[in-house]
Amino acid sequence: MPLYKSISVNSQTTVKIWKIEESYTELITPLNLKEESLNRVNGMKSQLHQRGFLSVRHLLRAFGYTDQDLFYDDNGKPHLKDGKHISITHSFTFSGVIVGDKEVGIDIEKQRDKIAVIAKKFVDYEFEYLSELDTDYINRLTVIWGIKESLYKLFATPGMLFREHFLVIPFMMEDRETLCWIDYKMKKYRYNSYFLEFEGFTCAYVLG
Repeated sequence: MPLYKSISVNSQTTVKIWKIEESYTELITPLNLKEESLNRVNGMKSQLHQRGFLSVRHLLRAFGYTDQDLFYDDNGKPHLKDGKHISITHSFTFSGVIVGDKEVGIDIEKQRDKIAVIAKKFVDYEFEYLSELDTDYINRLTVIWGIKESLYKLFATPGMLFREHFLVIPFMMEDRETLCWIDYKMKKYRYNSYFLEFEGFTCAYVLG
């Protein structure tokens, strides 16, 4: 399948989303993967993960990059050789990549009721404006998780905790954006965050 969605966030930042409908063979055949990537994909036990990994390489191509342009640092954060910032995500049948001139983070999550069970592990301040009685409680929890996951990817610092170090400012689902903060080691960092929903999934992304 071609691109599912492309979003021009601003003149320097673009999000591209892929719906994974192809087989493993269809995905890998047109790609020129470096040996490290081939070893990584061959070591994955789940074909769902393999297809997610390969679909990200197709998204790279949609941006004009190849697998050779991508590398990872010691914290597992992806980087592009041309110095642009990149973040990567895949969840079940969707994958996403964001590329920009400033730091970025992206996450796609499947909307599932079970997120309410683990809410206390990643939500603290946000409970002040959330209620389990809200009809969109699950959707808003999923947005909060996605934003915090995006912040974690952007900051890429071991030891950070979703509940303690990340805050998401109050929002309604129709807002499609909100502010978020990292509060870490006596320093505060403010970011813009955006979110959208499609086919039972939530995509959130954060800009530095």
